Amino acid sequence: MIQIRDGGKYAAMALEQGSIYVSLEDVCRGKILDRNLVSLTGGQEAERIVVFPSIIEKEEVIRGLSEILDVPRTVLAGLLNGAPCYLPYQLSQAQVEAVKERGWKGVAVLPVNFRYGDRPLAAQVTGHLGKITSQEELSTLSSESNKVYHYGDVVGKIGLESMYESELKGERPERSARVYRDAGGNILNGSVLTVEEGGRDGRRQDLVLTIDARIQQVVEDVMDNKAIKGAVVVMEAGTGDLLAMAGRPAFHPARVEDYLQEGGGERFFDRCTALYQPGSIFKIVVAAAALEEGVAGTDSLFTCGGTKDNLIHCWNDAGHGSITFSRAFAESCNPAFARVGLSLGAQKIIGYAGKLGLDNQSVTGYPVTPDPRQDLSLIGEPYNLVNSSVGQGPVLVSPVQVTAMVNAVVSDGVYRVPRLVKEVRKSSGGAAEEFASDAGRQAIRPDTAAVLRDLLELATDEGAGKEASVPFYGSAGKTGSAQTGNSKQSVNAWFTGYAPRVNPRYIVTVLVEDGASGSESAAPVFREIMEQILRFD
Repeated sequence: MIQIRDGGKYAAMALEQGSIYVSLEDVCRGKILDRNLVSLTGGQEAERIVVFPSIIEKEEVIRGLSEILDVPRTVLAGLLNGAPCYLPYQLSQAQVEAVKERGWKGVAVLPVNFRYGDRPLAAQVTGHLGKITSQEELSTLSSESNKVYHYGDVVGKIGLESMYESELKGERPERSARVYRDAGGNILNGSVLTVEEGGRDGRRQDLVLTIDARIQQVVEDVMDNKAIKGAVVVMEAGTGDLLAMAGRPAFHPARVEDYLQEGGGERFFDRCTALYQPGSIFKIVVAAAALEEGVAGTDSLFTCGGTKDNLIHCWNDAGHGSITFSRAFAESCNPAFARVGLSLGAQKIIGYAGKLGLDNQSVTGYPVTPDPRQDLSLIGEPYNLVNSSVGQGPVLVSPVQVTAMVNAVVSDGVYRVPRLVKEVRKSSGGAAEEFASDAGRQAIRPDTAAVLRDLLELATDEGAGKEASVPFYGSAGKTGSAQTGNSKQSVNAWFTGYAPRVNPRYIVTVLVEDGASGSESAAPVFREIMEQILRFD
């Protein structure tokens, strides 16, 4: 017989008489939620066999479970030789019915809440869990938190699970199966297995992100369908809120040990905040600087000698000849922008790159350790200016930074620090800690931002970004192709842009590692994602 009771009502009884229990949660922990309070870990319930070894007829139960589950008796004997537990076996409906029919004392089939479902989202951001395996780790966690930790406890290892370990960690299960005992530890006569609904665990808190689970799902589906290695970032235009962050290859948080044994360490790498050469994406910075400083206007003329150019080679073998600044941007002409860079000088480019956030690796609510390789001052080192002007050489940026840069262009020149976390939420529902959106600062003049938007539209209409054109809504953006050194044909392919053109709602940045080019590999991904997410509004 199974009883269901209110945990609060029977809390005093449990303390006075004591009980033995099985948590009906695989881990006592707060939730990681999207902006609409949808779980990103994909938590789900599944039925499991709960056993209290101290009160069962052990030989009979082991023999019966072995027949039902097709598991050797020796394995079951090992599992049922200690504390109460639920068995780690998925059950068919026939197996559920067979266990229930036996009616064994101290055995029940009950739903257990698992943190990770079949398809958790944003795993490289949310992170994963693991057991405390060293005294050093135990000491560190104990010193940094007011919560109690023991060797072997399950804790956050990477990502938000680790960053917000103290806030997420719970104290007790919110649902458990219990059997009561007297002060001497003896099971009370007539005690039945009780499912205790304990209510919210006041010690655990939830984490609410800016991510939109619907958009995150679209991004991950597109990346998986196209078998992309790389990263995609989606930002809400204007606010700087991150709506999706996805990287591939990825991992399932419940199968971490399998990946480690296979040597799949790169699966845990957060590509959205990692550094890459931007290629021609960086021409947005150079264009902004040139327009602000009066070094070039949209109709200024430059020369391009193609592969024979004495300054830097162009992708157009024959060269563009005499080309305007606008066309050079749209067609991603390297010689023209190298000449613009030389006219500006390194310090101007460094300054505008900083104004547009390319020296800021911080994300509100997501304390990622800055990568020291990002050093804009290297642009000023001898022989670096030409390559830097076209996004090569020492220039390194992250997909999140690129997205925030384009958001500044969309926002009339106002740069805002990206935000990932909205609040830490109390078990009662109110906010324990809020993370405000950045008020922003004027990085470039509004008129400069307006010209840049025109250039991005031209690049999508007539230039290298044609494959990113979104019908009906209109889109604008810039391609980039940065050589990786793996082969002459292999590049990190970029596209970053926004849609709709009028009253933009989303900025999307796509990075495809080992791609063909920004126009061929990244722009079509941008278009497919944008076409799908624009339907949500």
